[in-house]
Amino acid sequence: MEKLGLYASLEAKPGKEEEVDKFLRGALPLVNAEAGTVSWFAIRQPGTRTFGIFDTFQDESGRQAHLSGKVAEALFAKAPELFSKTPEVQKLEVLASK
Repeated sequence: MEKLGLYASLEAKPGKEEEVDKFLRGALPLVNAEAGTVSWFAIRQPGTRTFGIFDTFQDESGRQAHLSGKVAEALFAKAPELFSKTPEVQKLEVLASK
């Protein structure tokens, strides 16, 4: 069972919504290559500039590998161009899942 998670809150700059959408969709192959990432969701709140990423891991080593992986690197490299503020990443504990 997944024990740990991450949630990144993302707010696109005005007019950058489609670029953020494309960036997040394009990150899927990179995440699929991460053995320690159990699940990964790129999400958007409809009608807003609010996006997010939620992922889960079985252990801390998987979570740390993801945090230092290619998606995180690209996310923070593109942040000044795409986002209104620096992405906020929160570490979570998964209490239950299906």
